[in-house]
Amino acid sequence: MKLSPDSAAIVGQTAGVVAEHAEEITKVFYPDMFAAHPELLNVFNRANQAIGEQPKALAASVVAFAVHLIDPDAPDFTPVMQRIAHKHVSLGIKAPEYLIVGRYLLGAVKKVLGDAITPEVGAAWDEVYWLFATALIAEEARLYAQAGTDPEQPWRKYRVVERFEESDEVFSLLLSPVSGQVPSHHTGQYVAIAVDLPDGLRQPRQYTISSGPRGDSLRVTIKRVKGINGAPDGQVSGWLHENARPGTVLDVSQPAGDVVLDESDAPLVLVSAGIGITPVAAIMEDLSRRQPDRTVRLFHADKSHAHHALYDGLRRQVLAMSDARAQNWYEQDAENAPTLHPARPGFMDLTDVEVPQNAEVFMCGPLPFMQIARRTLIDQGVPSENIHYEVFGPDLWAQQPR
Repeated sequence: MKLSPDSAAIVGQTAGVVAEHAEEITKVFYPDMFAAHPELLNVFNRANQAIGEQPKALAASVVAFAVHLIDPDAPDFTPVMQRIAHKHVSLGIKAPEYLIVGRYLLGAVKKVLGDAITPEVGAAWDEVYWLFATALIAEEARLYAQAGTDPEQPWRKYRVVERFEESDEVFSLLLSPVSGQVPSHHTGQYVAIAVDLPDGLRQPRQYTISSGPRGDSLRVTIKRVKGINGAPDGQVSGWLHENARPGTVLDVSQPAGDVVLDESDAPLVLVSAGIGITPVAAIMEDLSRRQPDRTVRLFHADKSHAHHALYDGLRRQVLAMSDARAQNWYEQDAENAPTLHPARPGFMDLTDVEVPQNAEVFMCGPLPFMQIARRTLIDQGVPSENIHYEVFGPDLWAQQPR
């Protein structure tokens, strides 16, 4: 995948300017696109739009892709591309929608940069976008085909079979397809659930499959999002909290996600915080059944034991495995927590924990939390390529200081 020589030269000369104004460009792009195509509001997460995360993620991705095209020493963009494709298939993104996005994104570049966008510069960045888009379209077509999903009908009906209250803020839904079986999937993947909200808008949200592969059902574990500092409450999580009961039928996407449990027997270190426990729960359920002798270390941080979702199941799985150990950190009342190993008070600190040799690390939690955990583990000798992460919502990892 290469730019033409003329375009490569122009992009090399203008990438810095575009990067400098990238966020401003996306802030023009989204309102213009939604004004012309309000139906796309049913695909894009309104909350991420409101707090600015989606524009930042798009800007970072396009600029990183352009740099990848012109700089042979730039990091491999393939993992980022695959992650975006998985997100898109879970949302039912279709190939024709790239035409709309391209038109308004490039229009926003011209609006923001004005006379600096000559016809030649515009053509070069158009070429960047379409190389980006066609690569994603091809990967998404592969993922749809692999799952047997018709891109024109990306949602399947699932019925809520059971509901479990995990804590005051967290609940689990056991979902079973109205017809057929759950598509085969990998431990650690997620699905999107789309709901029709009272204001008439349809909104999707992605939730980790918090159970191991079962064939006839899957479990999702959802934290009801409460707004803080003036932010609104979570619309979809709030709707599901109030309305998802046994018998409720929901629209669910095919399973997706690129951070999955491997098939090796290498030691595992699982690092999580808050609702980031969900992929850990899926991994432990799978391992306790298929690889009960695998070396596993679980490190989890939460507000308190009462906030620690899925604890009982995780405790059973740790006890069922021959070399699994768990350590928790609680901000509140750690000394009274009924845990396998005494909980430590305060925030997670991995500086003195045991990390098995040659371990693979999976992390899930808020970005600042994962940044600190990653740096600490690297300082302990864990190779960066052995550290994998899952982030809920737009992936802003690349924009954070490492």
